[in-house]
This record gives sequence, C-alpha cells and structure tokens, in this order.
Amino acid sequence: MLTCRNVLRRLAPLTRASSSVCRQNVRRAGLSRGRTPSHVPVAHMSGGPGAAGGENRLYVLLVGAAALGGGVYTYQTLKGDHKRYQERLEEIASRPHRRAASVLSEQSGSPEAEPQAEPSAQETAETAPPSETTEVPAEPEPSPTEPPTSAPQSEPAAEESPTVAQESGADPTAVSSQLPPHAPYLLIGGGTASFAAARSIRARDPGAKVLIVTDEPDLPYMRPPLSKELWFSDDPTVTDTLRFKQWNGKERSIYFQPPSFYINPEELAAAENGGVAVLTGKKVVHMDVRGNKVRLDDDTEISYDKCLIATGGVPRNLQVIERAGEEVAKRTTLFRKIEDFKWLDKVSRNIQSITIIGGGFLGSELACALGRRSGETGLEVVQMYPEKGNMGKVLPEYLSNWTTEKVKKEGVKVLSEALVKSVAFNDDKLEIQLRDGRVVRTDHIVAAVGLEPNVDLAKSAGLEVDSDFGGFRVNAELQARSNIWVAGDAACFYDIRLGRRRVEHHDHAVVSGRLAGENMTGASKPYWHQSMFWSDLGPDVGYEAIGIVDSSLPTVGVFAKATAKDTPRAATEESGTGIRSESETEDVATSPVASSTPSPSAGQAKDDYGKGVIFYLRDKVVVGIILWNVFNRMPVARKIIKDGEEHADLNEVAKLFNIHED
Repeated sequence: MLTCRNVLRRLAPLTRASSSVCRQNVRRAGLSRGRTPSHVPVAHMSGGPGAAGGENRLYVLLVGAAALGGGVYTYQTLKGDHKRYQERLEEIASRPHRRAASVLSEQSGSPEAEPQAEPSAQETAETAPPSETTEVPAEPEPSPTEPPTSAPQSEPAAEESPTVAQESGADPTAVSSQLPPHAPYLLIGGGTASFAAARSIRARDPGAKVLIVTDEPDLPYMRPPLSKELWFSDDPTVTDTLRFKQWNGKERSIYFQPPSFYINPEELAAAENGGVAVLTGKKVVHMDVRGNKVRLDDDTEISYDKCLIATGGVPRNLQVIERAGEEVAKRTTLFRKIEDFKWLDKVSRNIQSITIIGGGFLGSELACALGRRSGETGLEVVQMYPEKGNMGKVLPEYLSNWTTEKVKKEGVKVLSEALVKSVAFNDDKLEIQLRDGRVVRTDHIVAAVGLEPNVDLAKSAGLEVDSDFGGFRVNAELQARSNIWVAGDAACFYDIRLGRRRVEHHDHAVVSGRLAGENMTGASKPYWHQSMFWSDLGPDVGYEAIGIVDSSLPTVGVFAKATAKDTPRAATEESGTGIRSESETEDVATSPVASSTPSPSAGQAKDDYGKGVIFYLRDKVVVGIILWNVFNRMPVARKIIKDGEEHADLNEVAKLFNIHED
C-alpha cells in the first residue's frame, strides 16, 4: 500500500501538467477556427519535440500498473481477513464440544483420551480482554440472509452440553438440571386446585408459562378415587397403574393428564409457546412477598410475577396416637396421598384386623371399601367414632342410623359413641382403650379424623390466617395480597350467602382453582359459586351435598322409593364421568320445572330412604341441601340456596328435583 501511495505522489505533478496542456490546446484550436469545435482534439503531453507520444504511453502504463497493484493488494487483504474471521468463529463454536469431550474423557478415565491442547499465543491474545490502548477492529455485520452469531460464554460448563454427554453414553443424572429462576405464574401445591388454575391460565393466556411446585413425587391427580373406585377394581396391578373402572364401567387414570401434557421445568423459560411444568419432590419453605420470590427446601430461589397458594391440608391425628410411641406410629396410616393408598392396600392384604377411627366422609368410604374385602380375605374391619351413627355430624339422626346399618351390611363392625382414651402396642397387637372401658385389639389403625389446612407459609409471607375456620383469609376474588391468590382447602373465603367459610372438597378445589387462575390473568371475578361435594358408600348408595350441612341445624327430608336409576353407577352412566362435579359445575339452573306427580303420603315413605332431598334451615331459610341418591340435579339446589328465600312448604320445593318420577 505504501508503494502505491509513493507512485501516485510522484505522478501527481505530471497529471496536473497534462491537464493544463490539454486545456490550452483545446482553447487554441477553438480560437483559430473562430467557432466552437465539432470535436475535441486529442491532447498530447508536452515533453519536448518528438517526445509527446512516448510520454503519454508511459503515463498510462504507470497509472494502470498502480491501479492493478492496489486492487490486487486490497483483494488479498480482504480475503485473508475473511478467512481468519471464519476460522475464529469455527474455533469459538467448537469450544463447548471440546470442553465437554474433555470432561467426559476425564470422567471415564480413558487412557486414550487426548489431553486438551494448551492455547496458543494467538488464541490467548484473542481471548484476552482488550486493554485500553489496544485497537479492536470492528467485526463485519452479518448478511441479511444469515442469522447473527451469538457471543459465546467465556467459561461454558460441561452441563451446558447435555446432548454431548448423552450421545457419549454418559450418565444423564450427572448433568445437573437448571431450574427456571423465574416463573411468570408460580403455583405452590400439586393438587386439584393447582391443576385447575393452570388449565384456566392457559385458556385465557395461551402463551403463559406456568410452574407447579409440589412436595409429592407425582404429577397432579384427583384424590376422590383413592377412597372410592380404586378399592373396587378387579385389576391386581391397580396400585401400579392407578387406572380404575368407574361405576359406569369406563376406565380412566387417576392423573388429570399424562406426562406428555407437561414440559420439563428446565425447558420452561425457553418454551416459545409457553406450557405447564411440574417440579416434583420440592417444597416451598419461605416466601418473600416484597421481593416476589420463594425459597425451596434445597435453598433454590424462584421469582414470580403472580403466585397461587394451593397447599391443601395435612391429615389430623389423635394426640393419644402421637404420644403412643414409634411402634404405634408405624402401624398407623393418615390417609391422604397415593403412597397412603398403596401402603394401606398392601397392609390390608397381610393382616387380620384393621380399625378405622372416624365416622366422616373418608372414614365411612374406607370402611365400606375394606368391608367388601373382608368377605374375600377374612379381614376384620372395625369402624369407631364418637357420634351416635355414621356421618352423625352431617346427616340427621334417622338417616345416620340408616347409613350405619348400610355400613354394617358391608361387613364392618361399627362401634358408635367411642372415645379413644389411649393406644398401646402389646403382644404384636395395638390395644385401643376407650373411655367407657371397651378395648379393641387390632393390627393396624387408619386415623380419618379430619384435615388441617396447610398454612406453613403464612409466617414468612405475612398472610392472615382465619382464627375460626383456619386457612388463609382471602377476599371475594380469592386474593390474599395484590399478586397472591389462594384456592382449595387452604382458602378461607367469604361466601356472599353463607358468610365466611372453608371447604375441603373436590368440587370447591376445581372451581376455586379455576377462578383463581382466571383472576391471575386479570378477570377480577368474585367467588360466588356454591360448591358441592359427594360421597359414595359403594356403587349403590351415594349422595351429593351443597351449602352448610350440619346435623345440629333443623332439617326437613322428603323421600321417595328408589329405582334402578337412582344409584351412583347409573349417575356416572348418564353424566359420563366418575367425578360428577366435573359435569355439574358447568350447568346453571335458571328455571327449574317441578314434577307434576303428587308426593307420596308420609306412611308410604316412612323408613324408606331409597332417594330423597334433605333441606337444612337457618332462620327458616335453606342454607344446605343433600340429594340422597338423586343425581344431576345440583344446579337446582344451587339456585335455591342462592335465592335465599323462605319456603312455606318444602314438599313443593322438593318437586323441583323430580324425585317422585319413576
């Protein structure tokens, strides 16, 4: 390049002189003819007599040579720079693979692995950060047809190339997973409420990224079959498959969705279309509400934009069992999760006697389920509770007594008005001492004495817990704070008709989770839904309830003779689902039509509780309804409670449920 500059510098005077000669010759030729020339004469460089032609040719040759040399030099320079640039990019791109291969070779201990070469001086200079005096050349802009090359990290770790490790046959567990540091929607708890919220969020925001964190090892699943249909399955592998036949004969899984429905938590941040990820086996132990982040039990921190607390509850236990020692604790089951079902199924096949403490929904369902098994294996099943009859806290006394007889027919030994005084382990048996002096010897105990809402996060999050009902206090939109919602068993909400409540049933978990998910996406809807719950004492007797159903309230019952259609089995055949609330909560009763069939006389329905309706009253207003072997009428019951009117004749109201039709 310097040579070209010197040549041009020397030729500059000649160029100026030749241009002056050309202008003078043209001017003279024009003046001599007295008119504008018709053509421009060829200018000759003056250089003395007889030297004009030679000097012109020399000038042209010199200029041409200079231009040609400069072009060749420029082309070679640019070509070399481009080649070095491409080699540099290839070298940078190959670094992660070479590092991963090096790590794998070190882990495998192969003597054939080549040691990583020391970087050359040129590579060291290129990778070192530029000093203040070093001039960094600008990199050429990428072509519009080629994607820009992202800058590589200075120190890529081996786990950043899991594909290389897997293809090389390395143990994939050696590659540490990277959890998402941020989740736009964080759902704490992996139960029904969380899944319903995730589905609702994705419905309103198709690109939403939802992370569910659960301390259970399983994906979201429904809990009702754990004490119902699973026990009546004929499949010997039901504890492994967790698939069961509903009362209508259709088969389904206990899980809401198969694993393919979810994406890996590690892929959530990069998921272009969003998705739902489930982080199993992890528990949130601390909430930083101001910082919008949580801490897991392994000290991992995850930030969020919006958070749902759906931690559900933990089974209660009797203090006398807790104080009884390790041997009693090992032989006691607090029934709640999949692992509890598997354990109880295994235990019940290898012991002689089992005792269920509790006469509520769970205790009665398990008693009937295990009672059926007693006829096959000779298992002795005992159910004890402090009430006078089965479901004594919910059903009126006459219906509680009828239910008790039903449970006895299932092969269960019932002990009513039984208060446990102490439990001990003697001679390979559990001894349950009652306060009235009765003693029950058994091999295993199932404590089904209620649920305690899980509010462990209340202290660190600064959230209010209701002193009367337990659970996190939330407003009408299920909000505990501006960006925190609560749904399911752990939510203590305000019912516009019945006051502040806390509900522990599947339908409430579905509907409250769905509403919370909608409100997390900006719906701002109040929770006005009257959730229902149901219980089945086998495939032939079942009931559905709504509102406040407390046996201490005045009740009015209207009954009719049952038919073959009035069973849980027939109800699932009509609705197509074993989880009846999934179909009924979508319906709204606007104008129920009463049956034209006259109600039977009192004597006709006496002691015949095949099917009917029980109204629970408070200040002469219906606040709760039980539909006994009456199915697919819950929207009618929901509207009656919502209206909140006094009724002079509840027999006429019962006609709205068409219980007198064949």
